[in-house]
Amino acid sequence: MPELIVQNLAGREVKVAQDQTLLKALQAAGIDWMHACGGKGRCTSCRVIVLQGLDNFGPLTAAELRYRESGRLKVNERLTCQCMLAHGNATGKVPEQTKLPHMTYSS
Repeated sequence: MPELIVQNLAGREVKVAQDQTLLKALQAAGIDWMHACGGKGRCTSCRVIVLQGLDNFGPLTAAELRYRESGRLKVNERLTCQCMLAHGNATGKVPEQTKLPHMTYSS
């Protein structure tokens, strides 16, 4: 089963089931992750910065393409509410702008 390692959450490893978005996997692992629009792909608050394994993700969704084209989603970012880890593992981190105040982040 693919895994997402969240670097700035002390290297927390999150198993990502097939056909499961990263946001659902993070929630199943008990990790709070910003998602202002409720996981509908209408904002970019749930984005993850992908440090390794970008090729292991599935294709960009329509929402991700829209934000990429408007410059609101960088090449190394994905929306956790939209993307799936198709195979292999990936390492990512929570962007500074969307860190939650009650969570403890590592460097």
